[in-house]
Amino acid sequence: MSDEELPERPVTPESAGVPESAGAPERAETPEHSGAPEPDDAPARPGKTLPPEVPVAPAPDPGPAKPASGETGRQRLLAGLWPPRLSRAQLIVALLLFVLGLGLAIQVRSTSDSGALRGARQEDLVRILTELDNRTQRLQDEKRRLETQRSELETSSNQAEEARKQTEQKAQQLGVLAGTVAAQGPGINLTIADPKGGLEADKLLDTLQELRAAGAEAIQINDVRVVADTYFTQGADGIEIDGHKVVQPYRFKVIGNPQDLEPALNIPGGVVQTLKKEQATADVVRSEKIVVDALRPSKQPDYARSSSQ
Repeated sequence: MSDEELPERPVTPESAGVPESAGAPERAETPEHSGAPEPDDAPARPGKTLPPEVPVAPAPDPGPAKPASGETGRQRLLAGLWPPRLSRAQLIVALLLFVLGLGLAIQVRSTSDSGALRGARQEDLVRILTELDNRTQRLQDEKRRLETQRSELETSSNQAEEARKQTEQKAQQLGVLAGTVAAQGPGINLTIADPKGGLEADKLLDTLQELRAAGAEAIQINDVRVVADTYFTQGADGIEIDGHKVVQPYRFKVIGNPQDLEPALNIPGGVVQTLKKEQATADVVRSEKIVVDALRPSKQPDYARSSSQ
């Protein structure tokens, strides 16, 4: 066989006389040769078995961050409270609660201050209520009397005579109030004794005001007639009424309804209790006939005139 008929043989390093190690190209390391783990999503090679997947447990919750070792509980509390983190709605609610609490406090305070009769006995409260009812009744009676007088003047055939009669009655009433005429009627005798001599003029004035509020119509203290412009002064030698010195015991002659006058003096915190605190005594006696005969001179005003003239 000739050389042309022979097939060509591939030239190899061995046939060429070159060592295999010198001419062979370097082979890239694969995970199989290098020992490095393959990625989980790499395709499986033939002849290689993947290990079973191991379930991974979730990591435990670390919880709130631990405070620094040098921070105290008070500092953590202050850090949580300030600065305040409040919304607008919370601020409005807090403002409303503050206003409500303030209103309740004011109401409780006013109730405590105005409850002067909280410690009063039941009979004392009934007596005070009765006195108020009597005052209301007197005002209603006065209203009816005035309405009757007006009706008589409007319907009387002789209006001039009726007017004269009513004028005389009114003059008598005004004379009693002005102290220019004597008066008599039911009432009380009030005697105030002051053994220690510490009673001052303002206490007698308080007594007078209490009697007037209870419906007293005519009052006389010792020999002095009490009128609308009566005044009390504390002089060097004692108490003076309208410039006249009065000495104890102070005797009040009072015309009015005894059922109204006596309870008014004995109410809790009233005249009798106040005088006892001043080391004085008050004796109240009802009477069906009290005579007030001390008179005041009638004075003609210099400038004031009746508007009907």
